[in-house]
Amino acid sequence: MPRIVWITGAKGFIGRHLARHLAQSNHIVYGIGHGIWPSNESRAWGVSGWLNSGIDIPNLEILRRQSGTPSCVFHLAGGSSVGASFASPHEDFLRTVASTAQLLEWMRTSAPEAKLVAVSSAAVYGADYDEPISEDFITHPFSPYGHHKLMMEQLCRSYADAFDLRYAIVRLFSVYGSWLQKQLLWDLCCKLDEGNAVLTLGGTGAELRDWIEVRDVVRLLELASDQEESALILNGGTGIATSVAQIAALVSKSWCSSMRIEFSGNSRLGDPQRLVANRQTLDNKGFYLEISVEQGIENYVNWFRGVQR
Repeated sequence: MPRIVWITGAKGFIGRHLARHLAQSNHIVYGIGHGIWPSNESRAWGVSGWLNSGIDIPNLEILRRQSGTPSCVFHLAGGSSVGASFASPHEDFLRTVASTAQLLEWMRTSAPEAKLVAVSSAAVYGADYDEPISEDFITHPFSPYGHHKLMMEQLCRSYADAFDLRYAIVRLFSVYGSWLQKQLLWDLCCKLDEGNAVLTLGGTGAELRDWIEVRDVVRLLELASDQEESALILNGGTGIATSVAQIAALVSKSWCSSMRIEFSGNSRLGDPQRLVANRQTLDNKGFYLEISVEQGIENYVNWFRGVQR
């Protein structure tokens, strides 16, 4: 039977992929967040109704009157990057923490039976681990972005403890895929498209990250929504460590480019040398990956080239 689900931040990179996936799974999807989104475009992504507004109680009530009460809310709205959180920490706090407080309070009073799936970040773990990170590792964020994601998680726990609200938190690692128009892959493709002979990136290239394709991410978010546990934390990663240099080489190979890629050796303050998930919990739940990093990078390059035509 179709169920009504909401996505905060549905217009964003992960949000639109999640909307399409859930709609294809026969759910009725409504979204709320910032930005004008013409109905023909939002419906093409599977969104039956879009409310261009901030995440607060009055606007959530407007959406409920339009859609009906949701059975699940996927909370993707929030601060978008570590760098932006250093530039505007208060704005990042409002986007991540304050919006979550508004959402939880609305759910407490108007949708107490609904489940919340909150998208967090591996940034909550900080930069101190040189081994695969399990969900029970101590959190020690460095950036405002990571601190605010952890505050968001703590708000979820507080409403679960006090009001029996059901939640699942998914801590995403390095997400990539079509329609991502920022960060390393986008920057690499832009430089390759310019035809430069040499590209210099920050860091050493040896930094290890856990790259997970967005189509695997949305499958994981749906799995999280279906779990019986009333309080759950999952890592959203592959468990596979891939260096920045390897990623750059894969992009260049998929482009069939001879561009020379160099590294400055200068890293940003707080950047971890290794940030890779332990995926034992996902294995225990029977979650498997469909897209390898090699396949995902090739798909991304093909998408980028199609956009630029």
